[in-house]
Amino acid sequence: MNQEARKQAFFSSNMPACALKGHWASFCLVDETGSGKAYGGLAYTVYDSTGHSYNGRLTGEGFAKLQGFYCGPVVLILEGLYAGNEQPYFELSTRKTYKLPITELQARAEQTRFCTPDGQRIEGNPAQRKADRFYQVEVRDLVRHVAHLPPLAPRTYPPQRHALRMMAELGFGPPQPTLSGVVLFPNLHTVLEVRPLRALRPMLSTEDRFCALNLYQLALMATLSYCDFGQQPPTNPVDQVSFPLDPGIGNLFVEKLSAYQEAWNVDREQVQRFYPLYEEVPYSQRFEIVPFDPDVYPQNRSELGAKQEHPALVHFFNDEQFGTDTQAFITHHAEVILIAVRGTASGADALRDADAHQVPFSDGVGKAHKGFYQAYLAMRDFILRYLEQFHSGQRIVICGHSLGGAIALLLAEGLRRIPDTQYNILLYTYGAPRAADAEFTEGASALVHHRIVNHNDPVPSVPATWMNTTAKLWVPGVVALFSAPGPGGLLFAAGLVRVGSSPYQHHGEQQHFMPIKLADGTHSSVLWTPGCESILQAGCNRALQLQGDMPNRANVLKQLFQASQHFMTASYIPAAWATLRRWQQTVDSQGPLVTQREFELLDRALESMTAQLRDKNRELDRRRPSNQRGYGHEHSQALNAEIDRLRTSRQRLESLRWRRLDARDVYGSHADRAHLQPSLKRWFSHRENRELAQVASIPAPIHDGSGKVHPLDLDAIV
Repeated sequence: MNQEARKQAFFSSNMPACALKGHWASFCLVDETGSGKAYGGLAYTVYDSTGHSYNGRLTGEGFAKLQGFYCGPVVLILEGLYAGNEQPYFELSTRKTYKLPITELQARAEQTRFCTPDGQRIEGNPAQRKADRFYQVEVRDLVRHVAHLPPLAPRTYPPQRHALRMMAELGFGPPQPTLSGVVLFPNLHTVLEVRPLRALRPMLSTEDRFCALNLYQLALMATLSYCDFGQQPPTNPVDQVSFPLDPGIGNLFVEKLSAYQEAWNVDREQVQRFYPLYEEVPYSQRFEIVPFDPDVYPQNRSELGAKQEHPALVHFFNDEQFGTDTQAFITHHAEVILIAVRGTASGADALRDADAHQVPFSDGVGKAHKGFYQAYLAMRDFILRYLEQFHSGQRIVICGHSLGGAIALLLAEGLRRIPDTQYNILLYTYGAPRAADAEFTEGASALVHHRIVNHNDPVPSVPATWMNTTAKLWVPGVVALFSAPGPGGLLFAAGLVRVGSSPYQHHGEQQHFMPIKLADGTHSSVLWTPGCESILQAGCNRALQLQGDMPNRANVLKQLFQASQHFMTASYIPAAWATLRRWQQTVDSQGPLVTQREFELLDRALESMTAQLRDKNRELDRRRPSNQRGYGHEHSQALNAEIDRLRTSRQRLESLRWRRLDARDVYGSHADRAHLQPSLKRWFSHRENRELAQVASIPAPIHDGSGKVHPLDLDAIV
């Protein structure tokens, strides 16, 4: 072969593949700092133009040199599977279903770090100066099975994929069903900068105790449950799937967080930015969405038809076609299984679900709201299938908003009572209605449930404690009750009256957002645990008053549906964000949880409620015959008990003036972990989170309107 021929391009009419030996190539795998130590000792395979393979190991500095191969480019592959016992790699590669083909290269790349906090590629790698060719590569460039790996990130120096494709088309190199590997050109030194394989995951505390971190994070996840999963194609995929819908459940966990991109949008109409607190983790420790690869997983093959599995069927439950309109998503990592349940978002057939009739809770004790129970039954098998495949002792964290909160409660208790499973469940609900009776509540006392209520949200006040009949019978009664509230607007007093042996009753410890107006006119809220029911009923009453309800108005239920305090991005999420900021600042300043001014405002409201209950008690007594007055009426016991609970609530409030918070109140199980400060630094880098006021105020809506982000579910109201 003459010298002029050597100068020609490899693929040309002058020089096809030459079968002469004697060529060399060297290469080095490095991280973003230019060091190759992370990849030292890795086994590699190189294929030359004849398909002959050369095996070896990188030096301790990640370097290798190959000599004497046939003329032309070669293909480098590092697909040796991980063979160690380190977790979570061993668990992921040996589990019962969806075993992941984790390579040693992947495990090494997960232990490297980005040079920039945002994960953007850097320019000027020190090793680049020593290279004849420099490529920015990812693990998926160098291995054969890539469905479980993140999408490619933008890069300035990509490997020459066209050369790999041309070699395959000409029949050079290794036979392979898909294009794998990186082409190295002969008689050149190539440096491969391997992108760190890191991901972001929302931080969730696994402790029983309530914390501001979970309050905020799970409010975002509960809102995300209203989004579609967003898989394309949505059904019957053939060779691959994608998740382009933003916001979407799949897009968040696969396209954004897996690719180390911070995401804030959890609802289609969201304008204000509420960033979750993310921790940086090795890619294998992210919240997982299972891969789709028919070559690796027989259950993914399209010829299975209706029995085919794909990510949407594994992680997303949508019962819209079968009657309950229940929706939920589930995902997991080594410490947490996260389940988020959506309430009914459609209104056309919502009154069909307006059935407060109680039915036996077959998986435990007591009775449950029929409509909520039917939704729980619809999704129960879906959740159990997932847990059977992926539960390995994690804390099961469940959240839900509105009707989704009621279903989440039944689901949590149903899972807790399954024999021989020892599921460890933590439940957060937002604006949830009552889901079951007092017997259920007592039987579920061991279930850890933090129930979040926004002050003027009417939904938690229903079904009222006296409801246990069909919608056609009790809805007119509710309208009559609400359209004639009586002196002083004491709608809430009626909700305190308990009739029957098994009344509806809330489960869990209530965490209540009590609104306050700050000295500068901005609005905020204080989160506390009142321990009484009057606040719920007063919130329902106030919602009607704010909407201008008149005695003769027949569509009073519709008034309730318009209560903006029930929405997540307009109400619960801003209040949760304000609480997190408030508690952060309280820990930093070592100040009280409630200031003197705030105590006075809240105490005045409780005092007013107490006075109204006493007045109502006396009024009911005066209605009795004169010879029976003073001996108590049929509702006096219930009203007196509530007056006592209000007294206890005021004592709880007063204790908050002296309470000091610690880091575990704010961050739960993350309080002492090394990643907390880097995670906070990332979170505070967004201007939306740098509120320096002594008390964090609820951010004002950016747009007009109530901030509606999805329809209020009618069946939750009733």
